[in-house]
Amino acid sequence: MASLNFAQDSRAVRHLMRARLDHLDDGRLALRAPAVGLWRGRPPVGTLIRPDGPLGHIEILGELHELVAPAGAHGVVAAGGDGSGLARRPVAYDDLLLILDRQAAEVAETISGVQASDEPGHGLILRAPSSGRFYARPAPGKPAFVSVGEAISEGKVVGLLEVMKTFTRIHYGGGDLPANARVTVIYAEDEADVAAGDPLLAVERGDG
Repeated sequence: MASLNFAQDSRAVRHLMRARLDHLDDGRLALRAPAVGLWRGRPPVGTLIRPDGPLGHIEILGELHELVAPAGAHGVVAAGGDGSGLARRPVAYDDLLLILDRQAAEVAETISGVQASDEPGHGLILRAPSSGRFYARPAPGKPAFVSVGEAISEGKVVGLLEVMKTFTRIHYGGGDLPANARVTVIYAEDEADVAAGDPLLAVERGDG
């Protein structure tokens, strides 16, 4: 699974930097380096990028600067520039960092919501919005997004859904779901294949 976590070291992050945006002739978007430095934490191919989304860090003279996507950047990572396999890639100003596929992002956005329904004895059931592979944790060995008994609120990530190598975060909220809830049952196992409408987890109304 492509991890959505971008590692940092013990050095403090000094500044926030935004990548430069370039529109390509084929309709895709290019994200380019805003400064000279060493780029690390490259988002893997298949990651959905939105404005202000994390793009790793640029190390400049020994200091780390957080790199985020600029306004108008919306697409799935399709490719990287030369040397994208390096842990720390040297970049110059305006070097190509990533190519974003906007059409793939439209597919990913169609599965970003979670359907919910009431079932007697089970409370609110959150169901898979599309077929795909469900991931209960952000990366192997990492804690699960949610656990039974956990209090969650609107916007909480409850899992990932992989469709055609594209990973989409499944957020809690929307529809008739209460703003605050408690997880009572987790139906989908980590890395399980699910069909549209399959139950993922059940919640009950929480305080607040």
